[in-house]
Amino acid sequence: MNRPHNKSKKDITFFKMHGLGNDFMVIDRVTQNFELDADTIAAWGDRHTGIGFDQLLVIDPPSNDDADFCYRIFNTDGSGAQQCGNGTRSVALLAKHLQLTKKNNLVWQSEAGYITTHLHSPEQIETTMTVPVLDPARVPFEVSASVGHDAGEGGLRQFDLEAEGETYRVTPVSMGNPHGVIFVDDVVHADVAVIGAQLTQHPAFPEGANIGFCQVVDRQFIRLRVFERGVGETRACGSGACAAVVAARSHNLVNERVKVSLTGGKLRIKWPHPDAAVTMTGNATLVYRGELPQTA
Repeated sequence: MNRPHNKSKKDITFFKMHGLGNDFMVIDRVTQNFELDADTIAAWGDRHTGIGFDQLLVIDPPSNDDADFCYRIFNTDGSGAQQCGNGTRSVALLAKHLQLTKKNNLVWQSEAGYITTHLHSPEQIETTMTVPVLDPARVPFEVSASVGHDAGEGGLRQFDLEAEGETYRVTPVSMGNPHGVIFVDDVVHADVAVIGAQLTQHPAFPEGANIGFCQVVDRQFIRLRVFERGVGETRACGSGACAAVVAARSHNLVNERVKVSLTGGKLRIKWPHPDAAVTMTGNATLVYRGELPQTA
């Protein structure tokens, strides 16, 4: 049974949420005051002995006047992450649910830069992400650690990386966080767990990377599975969906608007041209509210 937050007991109120099955523990630190550390986050993230989540999302007051809130992201191992596209929809929905704001359009300050969300409804939340980065050095991607490369369609460079005795052609993309996109003929049978685990920590990605396995069905539809850095395969990855569309469009495989089918559901991605930000539209769900002692 839930009870009102009691500051004298120093309980932490949290919310369990998800976007297409990409699940989150979300905490509001606008009205609550407590510190976080990696060990506590990892304990909460354990699905057997804690709350369990793909990422912990934290809503903080902004440090700049041109943002409504600050948005922080942590992986299940307690490490920080720069971006979480599906998470942007969850924090936008929660901010409105908790009446932290009356606005439907919000600007979020994050480690990846400024992002904006527009809440049409819980089923249709639009996020304007950052402008993607394709320069390998800025992803970051170490070209010298690859075993070969070619220019690909439109001059975008692809790189050959080895894993499990095989060579995989990877397109590096940054959506504020590093991604490597691999095009496959059949995403259902792709060995995401094994290959993803090796490539996410490949020396070519000095900061690690989310590895996307992308099957292009037609110019308006792709299927995608993502092995997330510091987490493993998740049911959905919003920034991974954006990176996959950017890679596919840069190779002239898809159009400006693409529906992306992930294990947990579908996202709509729009990328008009190389200098434009990527727009993502999908849903968010509030599952339950809970409380933890601050010492947990």
